[in-house]
Amino acid sequence: MIIPVVLSGGSGSRLWPVSREHYPKQFLKLNSEKHSLLQETVLRLKGLSDCRDPIVVCNDQHRFLVAEQLGSLGISSSRILLEPVGRNTAPALALAAMAALETAEDPVLLVMPADHVITDVVAFQTAVKQGLELVEGGDLVTFGIQPDSPNTGYGYIHKGDPRAGGYGVSAFVEKPDIKRAKAYLESGEYLWNSGIFLFRAGLYLAELAEHANDILQCCETAYHGRHEDLDFLRIEGASFAECRSDSIDYAVMEKTRRAAVIPMDPGWSDIGAWDALYALKASDANGGNAVQGDVLLHEAHGNYIRSESRLVAAVGVDDLIIVETDDAVLVADRSRAQDTKQIVNALKAQQRSECHTHKSVYRPWGHYRTMVISEGFQVKEIVVNPGHTLSLQMHHHRAEHWIVVQGTARVTMGEGHGDTENLRSFLLSEDESTYISLGTIHRLENPGVIALKLIEVQTGSYLGEDDIVRFNDAYGRE
Repeated sequence: MIIPVVLSGGSGSRLWPVSREHYPKQFLKLNSEKHSLLQETVLRLKGLSDCRDPIVVCNDQHRFLVAEQLGSLGISSSRILLEPVGRNTAPALALAAMAALETAEDPVLLVMPADHVITDVVAFQTAVKQGLELVEGGDLVTFGIQPDSPNTGYGYIHKGDPRAGGYGVSAFVEKPDIKRAKAYLESGEYLWNSGIFLFRAGLYLAELAEHANDILQCCETAYHGRHEDLDFLRIEGASFAECRSDSIDYAVMEKTRRAAVIPMDPGWSDIGAWDALYALKASDANGGNAVQGDVLLHEAHGNYIRSESRLVAAVGVDDLIIVETDDAVLVADRSRAQDTKQIVNALKAQQRSECHTHKSVYRPWGHYRTMVISEGFQVKEIVVNPGHTLSLQMHHHRAEHWIVVQGTARVTMGEGHGDTENLRSFLLSEDESTYISLGTIHRLENPGVIALKLIEVQTGSYLGEDDIVRFNDAYGRE
């Protein structure tokens, strides 16, 4: 039996401004018009025999995004583990192994990051099946990518003794400089480290106990203090916070005598930065450019250009990254794509919201988009998914005017300031509106089968999102 473990903790800062802290790259449709990277990760499991729904490890902030994206694939039985703080892959996998052992007797874990691209699913599944033979022999298996260039952005694996369908691991090598990367490529003895693993849950915990027992002890204490929260499993925070941060590579794989590697060539990319997407999408028929969205080119070559909200035109430019969203534009030399992270660091230092959120902000009930903001008022588009409801809430500093533009809204509101006793409900249809005065308790629901869209005009002395007093919430938020 295989239980997949999907690690969904990355922030994707090198793919700013599309990827942001509150909505990072694993939830974006970067390689597909239909599915996010997380969804593609899950979908590539179809066809593997005796493979259960995945365990997903993520942080609290992304829990509803994970649940919604899995739900849209018809997957409702997954375990979603919530890390209180990020502590890298070794502790995350310890928690996942403990959860897996509660549902099956020593299952095989197939560990996959949520933000990778694999274009040849058949080759990937063939490699997994080959890895199972090594797992049955008592190995901890990783998957190495056949390198096609002296890439300095990946770690490398030095192949050791031949084993069934693969090799022992002679050494894990840090990201090399270009001279060593060329030597690795020419030798034919090295593979790129994919960060994908296959092993039995019990064996991983046993190896962790031998090589990093302090991590195991912290994880056991934190997992023992877990509790259910809706469809999520919350890990106890104080104990987990004491765990040191370490990767599975450092904590276990570099130290164990059981490490093995299966070479594979499944069209893999970790989409680490915009130049990786360029490599996937570039077309010689389009002047060597890779474009997405409303883009016009004239005598431009070798560019990656992505438009999210408006026309982008490029004339006489070569080898650039140009990425446009509704609140930011990135222009970079394609060879410097990795340095986009420095812009994100600068935005954080200046405490600017563009590193955290888009104008579109996602919530468990749907999303909202800020259209206009000025002193004393702002205008938002609010979209509530069918069957979902916002919290019963009140604002101390703002009033709201709602105008329905699509669907049907059920509005609940009190009779006066802070009134929780005399609540009344009524329906609003398209082109109808209502006014929520400052201090009035209210709730918005979508009782229909299509998305509810409305325009919200807020007025008041303070319009921050923290001006919310919740009295009741279906999603367990404070």
